[in-house]
Amino acid sequence: MRAKMVEIQSLSRQFGSQIALDKISLQVEQGRVYGLVGVNGAGKTTLMKHVLGLLRAKEGTVRVFGFDPASHPVKVLQRIGYLSEEREMPEWMTIHELMRYTAAFHPNWDQAYAQSLLEVFRLDGRKKVKHLSKGMRAQTGLIAAVAHRPDLLLLDEPSTGLDPVVRKDILNAIVRTVADEGRTAIFSSHLLDEVEMMSDHVFMINQGKLVLQGELDDLKQQHQVMSVRFDNHPTEIPSIEGVLTSENRGSSFLAVMEGSAEQTAIRISAAGGEVLQQRSASLQEMFVARAGRELLVESN
Repeated sequence: MRAKMVEIQSLSRQFGSQIALDKISLQVEQGRVYGLVGVNGAGKTTLMKHVLGLLRAKEGTVRVFGFDPASHPVKVLQRIGYLSEEREMPEWMTIHELMRYTAAFHPNWDQAYAQSLLEVFRLDGRKKVKHLSKGMRAQTGLIAAVAHRPDLLLLDEPSTGLDPVVRKDILNAIVRTVADEGRTAIFSSHLLDEVEMMSDHVFMINQGKLVLQGELDDLKQQHQVMSVRFDNHPTEIPSIEGVLTSENRGSSFLAVMEGSAEQTAIRISAAGGEVLQQRSASLQEMFVARAGRELLVESN
C-alpha cells in the first residue's frame, strides 16, 4: 500500500467575494506524478500554497506527511522541493552561490547530484542569476528544488515560456526521475499535452471545484470522442446519457461522452444513432467538455 503524502479534505478558500477553492478533497500517494490542470485563476496556485503552508486552511483540512503544514513548517518544508511560476531567486547571486545558500537549509543536499544537473543543463555556475535567460532560470530553480532529493516536488507551471528542448529536458530529467526514485511530484500546467505525457494521475480544477480526478489511463478509457449520425438528421443531438458536449457537423455530430467504448456505443444505438468513428478522448478534449472552454495554448 502506498504511503499518503498529501491528504486534503473539504478545503475551501474565499478571497473577498471570489471563491478560489470549493470543498476540494484529494489524496496524493508516494511514487507518482500528479498533473494539476485548469485555466489561470482556476485555483491551482491557491491549492499549492495550502500544501506549502503559505496559506492556513480556514475551512477543511490539509495534511502533508501527516502534519498541518501551516503549524509544522519545518517538518514539512524540509521534505518539499518547490518551484514557483515566478521563479523568484536572488538576482545578485551566482548559480554556485544560490546552490550553497539553498543547501544550508537542507541537511540532505546532494552536491554531486546538483553538479550533475548543472552539467546536463550546461549551466555555468559562475553566472549571476540576473544574467540568466528564462530557460536558464527555470533550470536553475529546478536544480535548487530537487538537489536535496525531496520526498515531494511541487512545480507551478514549470514550462511557462520555455522552448520545447528545455521543456523536454526539465520534464524527462527531473519530474520522471523523482517519481522513479519512489518520490512524488505534483505539477500544475495549462499545457495539457505535457500533463498527458508525464502524469500517472490527474486533478482537474475549474472555478475552484475539482471537476475530475483519477488515473489518467482510466479517465481516457472512460471518455470517448464519437462521430455520430442519426437518420432523421436532428439539428441538436438527442438527450443521451453521458454526453458532455456535442458539435453539429452537418450530416453528423461530434460528441464527447463519458463512459466506456461499449457503453457509449450502446447508448447511441438505443437513441437511433449510428457510430461512424470512435476513439478515447485526449486530456484536452476532456477538459473542454468539462470546463466548457479551451485552455490557452502557449506559442513557442
